[in-house]
Amino acid sequence: MPQWQIFDEILDYEPTIDKMGAHVKAMQAGTADEAVWILSHKAVYTGGTSATNGDIIGQSDIPFVETGRGGQWTYHDPGMRIVYPMLNLNKRKTDVRLYVHCLEAWVIDTLACFAIKGERREGLPGVWVKRDASQDIAQYDKIAALGVRVSKWVSAHGFSINLAPDLSAFDTIVPCGVSDAGTTSFAALGQDVSQAELDMAIKDCYGNHFGPHGAMALNG
Repeated sequence: MPQWQIFDEILDYEPTIDKMGAHVKAMQAGTADEAVWILSHKAVYTGGTSATNGDIIGQSDIPFVETGRGGQWTYHDPGMRIVYPMLNLNKRKTDVRLYVHCLEAWVIDTLACFAIKGERREGLPGVWVKRDASQDIAQYDKIAALGVRVSKWVSAHGFSINLAPDLSAFDTIVPCGVSDAGTTSFAALGQDVSQAELDMAIKDCYGNHFGPHGAMALNG
């Protein structure tokens, strides 16, 4: 099992990313163990390596920060739980697509603990919820965003799950570059779930995909 750290305080984005980067470098040097952090950030827009200014469609006093993860623009605030798995894929499988697939599956399992059906959309990283299952043409809202970085086969960044964020903040950007969908959350779906309950489900569902019998299990 990795070292788990669950933060109850609201963390500034950039200092946290710096600390994550230092831990990843220590892992690459063989002086640190795998770790998973669960936390929340103060309100911030973050742009990954594919982010473009054209996807900023409004004005906001909330800071915009460019970061080293994959993906485009997204938003974080204290109403989300963010998971940063720092895993050594050299000791698991050196397959980024499989890693992302397992992250999505981890989120889907976590949502299922609360009777929320999360789904993938082809070619669009993240986890989605159908807005109205009765419609012939499905419309989707994103409930979890993914953005990862893998350097020397050690992972960084990860995913965020919308518990009860300010969904109106997403109107300032085209979230993850996807314009044909909205954004939802546990609260918007009528799910009154505490941060502690979500954290427990996240931790409990980890082993399905990264534990001894998971697709990304440690070798040996």
